[in-house]
Amino acid sequence: MTAPEITIATPADRDAVIASLVAAFVKDPVLRHLFSDEETYPRYAATFFGNLFDKRVHRSSIWTIAGGASVAIWEPPAEPAAAGHSTPARYPADVQARVQSYDDAVHAALPAFPFWYLGVLGTHPDSAGRGWGRAVMRAGLDRAAADGLPAILETSNPANVELYRRAGWEVVGSLSEPVPTWVMQQSPR
Repeated sequence: MTAPEITIATPADRDAVIASLVAAFVKDPVLRHLFSDEETYPRYAATFFGNLFDKRVHRSSIWTIAGGASVAIWEPPAEPAAAGHSTPARYPADVQARVQSYDDAVHAALPAFPFWYLGVLGTHPDSAGRGWGRAVMRAGLDRAAADGLPAILETSNPANVELYRRAGWEVVGSLSEPVPTWVMQQSPR
C-alpha cells in the first residue's frame, strides 16, 4: 500500500476539513464541554473549527490527507498569543463564556518559549485506523524540527495521552479545570 499524499490545505479545502473535524470530535471532552447540546453541536463545532482554519490556512501550517479526511492544524511560533483556541464571539453568551474560559486556561498553561503548536489533530471516522493522523502530525513535527523548535499540544482525551506518548510526546503539564487536560511536548529530532 502506498502512503497517501500529504498536502498543505488551501481555502478550497475548508468545507472538507471542517466536516472531518466536526465528525472526528463528536465525543471529545473539550468539544462536548464547549458545545454540549446535541442539536447545536454540529453548527457550533463547525464555527469553532472554521475559525481555527481561517486563522491558520494562510500560514501554510494545515496539513491534510485525502482532501481533508485527516487534518493537523498547526500554529507557527511567530504568534504565541494565538496558540490557543481564541474564538470571536459567534455563540450565545453561555457558550462563549465556556470557549473563553477554556482558551484562557490553555494559554496560562502553555510555555513562554517559542514552539510549534498542534492545535487540532483529527481524522474523519470513515478514514480512522489508517495512520493518517500520525502522518499529518509528522509533517508539522518535521517543520518544527527544521526550525529547531519543540512542538506543544494539549489533549483532554485520556486515551490520547498514551497514543501521543507512543509517538514521542511527553506530558509537561496539566489542567484540572474547566476540563482535565494534558499539555504535551515533543523536542525537535
